[in-house]
Amino acid sequence: MKKILLAVAVASLAACATSSPDVIQRGDAQRMSQVQDATVLSVRPVTVDGNQSGIGATAGAVAGGVAGSTVGGHREGLVVGVLGAVAGAVVGNAVERAGTREEAVEILLQLRNGERRAVVQGKGSETLNPGDAVIIVTTGGKTRVTRAPGVAPSNAPIGTPVPAVKG
Repeated sequence: MKKILLAVAVASLAACATSSPDVIQRGDAQRMSQVQDATVLSVRPVTVDGNQSGIGATAGAVAGGVAGSTVGGHREGLVVGVLGAVAGAVVGNAVERAGTREEAVEILLQLRNGERRAVVQGKGSETLNPGDAVIIVTTGGKTRVTRAPGVAPSNAPIGTPVPAVKG
């Protein structure tokens, strides 16, 4: 039984993912990204719904089936095992969905050319507010928004502090 619970825990962790701007996927490291300047128009909290990949349902069905099959004699064990598998699949699916749900923000942006874009990303370490100057970084089809770095004048010596940029 302990092995089954361990398998369920491992399967649940494998299904975890994040849309946080502070987490970069391994495949996106050392890849050139497109960067656009923008200004934040609004930020609102949203929830990114959890995954239903089938991993939670499968693990729950196996655990429920094995646990149910140990009840009573051969015939009762078979019936309770099937019912346990069905109940385990439902519970496993719900656990996976709840475990992969993520609090996020929807950021409405105004590009320098006047176009508007909306990006949903997990809550990161930065708090963005309307009027903030930001950059939109797109890598491999995924986009994240982060505060724009300051720009030093071209004649400034290396190491000169960079003033904050106001959008």
